Amino acid sequence: MIAIVSAGLPPVGAAAPAGAAPSLGTMAAERAGSPTPPPPRLPRNFRGKGKWVVRDLGITVPFSWEGRDGDSQMIAGGPQYPIWFTNLIYRDTLYTLTYKWPGVTEHPCSRFPGFNLEQLNEGLRDARFVGREILQRKPYRHVNHWRVGVVRPTLPPGAFPRLPLALGDIYVDQRDRGTFWQVLQFGIQNLYDPELDEWAVMDTFAHKPGRVTLPRECAPPAPPAPPAPPAA
Repeated sequence: MIAIVSAGLPPVGAAAPAGAAPSLGTMAAERAGSPTPPPPRLPRNFRGKGKWVVRDLGITVPFSWEGRDGDSQMIAGGPQYPIWFTNLIYRDTLYTLTYKWPGVTEHPCSRFPGFNLEQLNEGLRDARFVGREILQRKPYRHVNHWRVGVVRPTLPPGAFPRLPLALGDIYVDQRDRGTFWQVLQFGIQNLYDPELDEWAVMDTFAHKPGRVTLPRECAPPAPPAPPAPPAA
């Protein structure tokens, strides 16, 4: 999961303007004077299902997100869909493998060692609180909306050139910061998408151990067999 921000578009399920036909969406529900809630924190064990939405391509595919003992895995689509990929945090390494994407012909497994759940949650500690909202789906979800991001170079306020490397919006349950209902990823980690933004929209999210499987394409090569002992 690396980053996630809205790019001027209303959130998936955004409330329609007055007089327009109703649509799925978010609706501000601020409580004046209420304290800022604690930031999101991905749990060690969870399982959830929903949809992966790529709006500019007009593609929506099934999506699952599961965690077990601190490892976690996202899977979007499948062999029968136009999009199919998996992202994993597995044994202190971040993996991403895209099996299918429009216009993509090479499908390597990318590895980023030295990344785990603790580092992810440490990054989420610096998320900025946007507000309390309602995702207008069935059922309605009362959420806290957070924004996270990585911007380079790190410079003081002022007229300096900056590049948003990885940005995102995260919507977690108001009663449980470890229940993730919606995520928008935006930035260079979405280079396959022309508009650089993709949505994860969860229908279920349970705090039970899930299943995490490292694809064979990402597994390290087997060590060579030891030489046979010399004949007597």
